[in-house]
Amino acid sequence: MGRFEVLLEWLLDPQIIILEDLQPLNVLASLAVAGFCGLVIFLVYRFFHKGVMYSESFNLLIIMVCVITSFIIITIGTNLVLTLGMVGALSVVRFRAAVKDPLDVGFLFWGVGAGLTAGARLYLVALIGTAFIAIMYILFIALGSDKRAFLLIIRYNDDEGVEEDVSAKLGKISHKLKNKTIGMGFTEMTVEVKVRKGDTSFLKPLKETNGVDNVVLVEYTGDYT
Repeated sequence: MGRFEVLLEWLLDPQIIILEDLQPLNVLASLAVAGFCGLVIFLVYRFFHKGVMYSESFNLLIIMVCVITSFIIITIGTNLVLTLGMVGALSVVRFRAAVKDPLDVGFLFWGVGAGLTAGARLYLVALIGTAFIAIMYILFIALGSDKRAFLLIIRYNDDEGVEEDVSAKLGKISHKLKNKTIGMGFTEMTVEVKVRKGDTSFLKPLKETNGVDNVVLVEYTGDYT
């Protein structure tokens, strides 16, 4: 049967399913490729994660997204009625969880792309695309700068000369003022600093400065309150 006859029969009887596309081996092959691609993404995210906090649940979600997208595409590609119903169902779905790290959004799109291609039985595209993105991401991480941005929070009292001493110590390192709060008898300053290879030796001189109550160093991801 030619493609035109199949399309005509599909349009005349929208309940028809192209059974040869739903053979168990075809379905299992698509799900297996999607699961394998999801596992690769899972491992890349786990061992090369650059965010502040690693989320195991989000990483497991990536595998689920790959497999779920795959069997959705299998369904859409074989039945016209289910396609329309699926589009209608997905249009009312609302996701409330906020993804703060832009890289996490990229990993989600990666998972969706792998699931789409696997579900469409473009197995070679799914495998090559997943491998290419994984290698590219790992290379970028390996060749990236060894400097990381941190927020340095310094709290000191308003005694005479304390602020000058703190400014003198900060002058020895590259920094950028982010926030300064003046309260009753104290001042709290937040600055952005670059730390190379985890070297935090500059914290001890600051803490030993007369009038400094405490010094806190927090990794800076671009948003803070």
